[in-house]
Amino acid sequence: MHYKNIVTISFLLFVNPPVYSLSGADESESFESIEEITIISTRNNLSFEQQPTRIELLGSEEVNEKANMKPGDIRMLLNEITGIHVQQTSPITFNSSIRIQGLDGKYTQLLLDGMPLYGGLSAGLGLLQIPPLDLEQVEVIKGANSTLYGGGAIAGLVNLITKKPKNESETSVMLNKTSAGGMDVSSFHASEKSSVSSTVFVSYNKNNAYGPDESGFSAIPKFNRWTINPKLFIEASGTELSFGFNAVGENRIGGDLSYISRNKNTPTYFEKIGTDRISTQLNYLKQLNNGKEFTARNSLNYTKQSISIPNYDFQGIQKSSFSELNIAGSQNQLDWTAGLNFWTDEFEQEIPISDQPLNFSDSSFGIFTQGSLIIDNHWSIETGLRLDSTSEYGNFFLPRLSILLTPNNLTSIRLGGGMGYKKPTLLSDDAQRLQYRDIIPIDKDHLKAEESFGLNLDFNRIFDISSDATLNANLLLFYTQVKDPLRLTELENKQYAFTQPDDYVDSKGSELNLIWRHNNFKYFLGYTYADVQIKNSIDSRYEPLMPK
Repeated sequence: MHYKNIVTISFLLFVNPPVYSLSGADESESFESIEEITIISTRNNLSFEQQPTRIELLGSEEVNEKANMKPGDIRMLLNEITGIHVQQTSPITFNSSIRIQGLDGKYTQLLLDGMPLYGGLSAGLGLLQIPPLDLEQVEVIKGANSTLYGGGAIAGLVNLITKKPKNESETSVMLNKTSAGGMDVSSFHASEKSSVSSTVFVSYNKNNAYGPDESGFSAIPKFNRWTINPKLFIEASGTELSFGFNAVGENRIGGDLSYISRNKNTPTYFEKIGTDRISTQLNYLKQLNNGKEFTARNSLNYTKQSISIPNYDFQGIQKSSFSELNIAGSQNQLDWTAGLNFWTDEFEQEIPISDQPLNFSDSSFGIFTQGSLIIDNHWSIETGLRLDSTSEYGNFFLPRLSILLTPNNLTSIRLGGGMGYKKPTLLSDDAQRLQYRDIIPIDKDHLKAEESFGLNLDFNRIFDISSDATLNANLLLFYTQVKDPLRLTELENKQYAFTQPDDYVDSKGSELNLIWRHNNFKYFLGYTYADVQIKNSIDSRYEPLMPK
């Protein structure tokens, strides 16, 4: 087999680049200025160092760097985080999923500004359809984090935070061309922050079918995709209102290169996917007279997807919604929030019409509360509690606890744990790999939700090597158990059914991160060890597609 190198040429232009607020430095301190960081996902007013919950942050500098390297999607951005593996689930269409700490991608919750816009039909292609140019930062919480965002975050969550208008307007344009036939054109504009301001993101991404060897099949599928995402922000006397609209349209085909290039009429094999996705985001925030803060948010999602292979066609429409009301406040050294949220999910299979269509309708209602308390200079604690009621699988009680110990300014220890659950759904990577063909609808009378329990123990230490060099060492130990994992099993009549043949999935391991800073340079080392096994009453085996 003969392989070729792929050459990428990128051009990024900033017009009126953003100005970041710096703190803790005067004019004489030059490069040692520290950028102010605001954490969104935990919904408290604690600084980054005070957070009892372990959070990994990719700031604007890292996001811009990865946007230069891979401007069409966020796979590279996430794949370079220790403990996260972006796994390609289809060799033909490039579908990918996020594995955190070795667990299947279905256990990771992907959010945009705290709202679940990616899932179901769009899950496998979601990572491929999110350009990074309009992202401000990415926040990753590993381990169960069910209190605020629902039980689906068993392995963890990834929260993509988009840019907002700042004191000066910003315009950026990204042009990218590769020798493999790829092209990316993206632009972002944010108006100057005022009582009424806006952001607009537009991108076009394409790639020709590309095969570096002599197999005659594509290694990179042919696709054309356009994205538009305008947002409006209104601020007045303690009130903030934002409304966003996101639309994505894509056509993707992989397989026989000669068929894709129209050099022959009958293909050996091909797989074609068409996706149209529309979503809205509404966020309302009101500062109350007593210092509390009221928030209402809503998102509506519409996804239409068609899949074609030789002699078979599938088409379905998914409609989902998310709504939340919450109130937050601070008293002495306690930050707290409480609220409720409501999910709806509906799917309709359009073609083919069979005796067993894959249609379903589902809903969930949740009540939650969370408190973050700084006990003294060395101890802080965060605890949360959630009660979810589902229309098909009963009620779930989900506690969570995180503790932070800081013996001194150079050392910190975090211990966290919690519970989660995942409702059975046929819109999964396993079903999409089969193009939803010959799959029996989910039997709600004989299946139950997957339930989990997880623990994280985190050690962090800064070593002063010299006056201009430091070493930051971080060690994370993790364990997660998922009971009654859902499997797509082949039956004797060549059909497939969702079953729960195993007792539990057992995931344990460690992550090591080292950062050596010397003058203006940073050197990174990351290592992940994951031992993921499936266990039942008879034997145990390693998780498929997940190397130890």
